[in-house]
Parts: sequence; C-alpha cells; structure tokens
Amino acid sequence: MAIKLHILVGTMTGTAELVAQELELAFGDENLAIDITLMDGLDHRVFAQSGVFLICTSTYGHGDVPDNAKVLYADLLSSRPDLSQLRYGVFALGDSTHVGTFCFGGKHFDEALSALGATRCGSVFEHNASGGTLPEDVALEWFPLWIAEVRKLLDADVDTPQNASLQASKP
Repeated sequence: MAIKLHILVGTMTGTAELVAQELELAFGDENLAIDITLMDGLDHRVFAQSGVFLICTSTYGHGDVPDNAKVLYADLLSSRPDLSQLRYGVFALGDSTHVGTFCFGGKHFDEALSALGATRCGSVFEHNASGGTLPEDVALEWFPLWIAEVRKLLDADVDTPQNASLQASKP
C-alpha cells in the first residue's frame, strides 16, 4: 500500500528542514510519497489532506515552538478542530542542557494533536543536540522502524471496518 507522508517542518535554523529533506531523499519512492512543507503561515486546515503527518520541529527559546510554527500551533489551540481521523508522528529536536524544556517544541505539538483526537504512531522521538549525533543521521536510523509502525496502524485501520461488517453479518 502506497503511503502519502506530509512532513510539517518547524525550524529556526534549518536543522529540522534538513532532517525532512534527508528522509525524503532516502525513503521517498512509489510506495512512500513524501511532501515537505514548512509550517510558515499554516493553520489547522493543513490536516484536511489525506495521508499521514510527521511533525519535525525544533524547540526554541524557553521550550517554545519555532517562530514559523507559532501560527499553526496557536490555531490548533484556538480552533480546536476534530482530528480524530489524523495519524501522525513527531520527530522533536532539542538540547538536553535545557533540562526543563527539552524537546518541548515537538511535545507541544504532540499534546495539541492528541487532545484534538489524533492518533500518534510510535513514540515522540527526541533528538539531543548535545548527544554528539547529527539529527539527520539519527532520523535515517529511526525512520524505517517508525514507518513500519505507521503501516501496521494503517493496515489495522483498513481491517477494522471489514471486521465490524463481518461481525454484524453473523446471525
């Protein structure tokens, strides 16, 4: 089954965008169509597109979402759309030297999407800038496991209506 993956990028310095680009180069093909979109100027309507979403965002300031992600984040909190059909993942970038706010940019999006009924695929991945690894390298290792979880969840979504109708047809 081909998957449409929308990677929404929140970034101040371009690091999260580099991660998204590396994922597209390494994994985008006929079975996985990857679309990268910077969060600049987006609102909740971006989630009306079919497919799975990956939030790839850094953390800025005192645990805030990056400047280019603030409008989307605020809109999610104020408009409170029903996102119960949404499937998403989070690749959060942060620095563990900021103990109280480590990877909060990604965590804020995760909390907002979850509160609006969306289903997260896998755990929030937290990259530590002080860990001595490049986020794009770590993402290339993490992604195959994450996309396998996505496929499993999507397969279960497809099977559920069939199972329900089979159950309903039994006497």
